[in-house]
Amino acid sequence: MKWPFIKLIPKNTKFGFVRFSIPAAIVSLVLCIASLVSCFTLGLNFGIDFKGGTVVEAVWDKPINLAQVRERVGNMNLRDVGVQDFQEPNQAMIRFLPPEGADASATVDSVKAELRAIMPGVKFPRVEVVGPKVSEELGTNGALALGIAIILVVLYIWTRFELQMGFGSIVALAHDIILTLGFMSITQLDFSLTTIAALLTIIGYSMNDTVVVFDRMRENMRKYKKMSLGDIIDLSTNETLSRTIITALTTFLALLGLTVVGGETMQVFTVIMLFGVFIGTYSSIYVAAPVLILWPPKRGAEKAAARTEADARP
Repeated sequence: MKWPFIKLIPKNTKFGFVRFSIPAAIVSLVLCIASLVSCFTLGLNFGIDFKGGTVVEAVWDKPINLAQVRERVGNMNLRDVGVQDFQEPNQAMIRFLPPEGADASATVDSVKAELRAIMPGVKFPRVEVVGPKVSEELGTNGALALGIAIILVVLYIWTRFELQMGFGSIVALAHDIILTLGFMSITQLDFSLTTIAALLTIIGYSMNDTVVVFDRMRENMRKYKKMSLGDIIDLSTNETLSRTIITALTTFLALLGLTVVGGETMQVFTVIMLFGVFIGTYSSIYVAAPVLILWPPKRGAEKAAARTEADARP
């Protein structure tokens, strides 16, 4: 059974994407520069996973006075104290680093005692303590995971398509990662292991969309040998547009539901993914493909590739 609204999406669109490639390139360049400037000036809000510290989640049977909690915890000689509320007014999360040389467990007990003094009967369903050595290892492993994922994706694109298409996918991938990091820097979302998972998912989503467009483009280059490259890009993008819209829309709706009901930890992942889905869809249309206009692939190579694939078929 098909969804009714799918019928509202035209099957044969004829949008001229290429004619907007220059303005889109300027916008993308400006946003990438702004993102890099934000990362170097504002920086990323590294969470407990990467800089160490303690997280204490407090739940009370009444609305929690965050200002009072900040005042009491702030007077305990702790470092990097942060108090945030959840979706519910009776939940709060306290983040901090213990004083230099202090025992982490003893510090947690002191914080709990202070909170019990102002909120009798308060409960602590979650307490996480990450030491500096562990956080350093997590940071190294997270960066390594991102690096390996990027290298493997680039190798896959490079071997499956021509050099020019591989370069276009790399530019789109760099575009998506830079803008996502800039978004996190501006919004000061926690950069944690959850963020690493979101970035890895964005890489996969963006590459999947790019591969679909490039695959159709390669087919059309073989089919329409006299058509200009700009027209082939427009034709291929339009032919895959309905698939792109449906995929992005269903993913967006699923992520939106998780954002609303998934809690704070899940919200960081889903908010980044919502941004990544939008950017990944945009880059596959206005970053990856238009790069081929600046560095056109050889049409003869497409013919050779077609013959090679035909010979390889049983």
